[in-house]
Order: sequence, then structure tokens, then C-alpha cells
Amino acid sequence: MSGRYDREVKLEAIRLSEEEGSSAAEVERRLGIRQGGISHWKRQLGLKGDSAFRGKGQQRGLEETVRQLQRECERLRRERDILKKAVAIFSGDR
Repeated sequence: MSGRYDREVKLEAIRLSEEEGSSAAEVERRLGIRQGGISHWKRQLGLKGDSAFRGKGQQRGLEETVRQLQRECERLRRERDILKKAVAIFSGDR
């Protein structure tokens, strides 16, 4: 494995490293994770809890609502500008 790992892979690697008889270094070697990766993920999990490992495209709650509202606002601005132009054309105020 190389590159970025999703939440499930990170949690599973942490779980495997905590099993009796397995070390983080062994799990990292078996899964192809960079050295110290599992320790880093454990720290993140300890600091952030459930909000740890929220990768791109997985926004939840308030963050996603803000994004949706920003997109809607931009769409409404474009529609308003089109209507302003149409009113100007039909009223003869070019």
C-alpha cells in the first residue's frame, strides 16, 4: 500500500498494532505503511477522536452546510444578474 489511506484502513491498522503479539512496526511492514505512520495516526485519534481522519470529500455537518449555502448563493447571484440585464433590455435602459 502506498499514498493516502482512508479512515477504515487507519483504524484497522491501529487495531492490528494493539493486538497482543503485534507491534506497530510489524503491521507497518506487512501493510506497506511508512515507518511511524501508525504512531502518528494513534496521536491524531487521541487528539481529535471521532473527527480524526476526515479526508477530502468527506465533510460533514456544518462544513458541508456552509459549502452548500455558498454554492446556492453564487447561483442566486448569477440568476439576479441575468434578470437585471433582461429588465434593462426590455425597459430600453441599455
